[in-house]
Amino acid sequence: MIQLLFMVIFTEMVLILILLFKTPLRKLEIMGLDRVKRGRGPVMAKTIAGTVFVVLTSSVYSMMKIQKRSNDAGGVNPTDQVLMSKHLLEASLMGFSLFLSLMIDRLHHYIRELRSLRKSMESVKKQNRGFEEGKNGGSEEFKALEEEMATLRTKAKQLESECKKKTKEAKAAEDNTLALKKQSEGFLLEYDRLLEDNQNLRNQLHSIDRGLPHADGKKST
Repeated sequence: MIQLLFMVIFTEMVLILILLFKTPLRKLEIMGLDRVKRGRGPVMAKTIAGTVFVVLTSSVYSMMKIQKRSNDAGGVNPTDQVLMSKHLLEASLMGFSLFLSLMIDRLHHYIRELRSLRKSMESVKKQNRGFEEGKNGGSEEFKALEEEMATLRTKAKQLESECKKKTKEAKAAEDNTLALKKQSEGFLLEYDRLLEDNQNLRNQLHSIDRGLPHADGKKST
């Protein structure tokens, strides 16, 4: 039992040393611990730890009984002294092995957390790099858009000036059209007046022509 406990403690110390230093063996150990913690591994580990704790409690109880018996007898006999030493050594070794197993579990947990933290930091750095690259590319695109907007503003001003010019020309043409329309209306009125005067003159000539034969007849008589 004592030799087995010494082997277990020595193995646990080696595992702790491997976890403390960054070597290829640490990666293998972490992979092995990951597999142990999957499936039924945690249940088996808890069962073994519980068994060791029960044996540790039994050893402590046996030491208390030996101590009580020695106090009642007024001294410690050689047999009780040997048993006391044996139980004390076993209890110490089992307690130390439980402590080392807890240390292995915590070191494994912290190493996994550290790796996940490093991965998240690397992903954040990559995102920042991508953001900076996108920002640089975006600044170039922004400059190109600004140049294009400046060109469009210049064209818009040109079109606005042309539109104003065309509007003035259209207004001038409209004014000319109105003047011509008024002039044509004046011509029409003048034409109507001339037609009326012409008709009056014809009527007068006709009346004069009708009056001339009567005058000739009177002279002949």
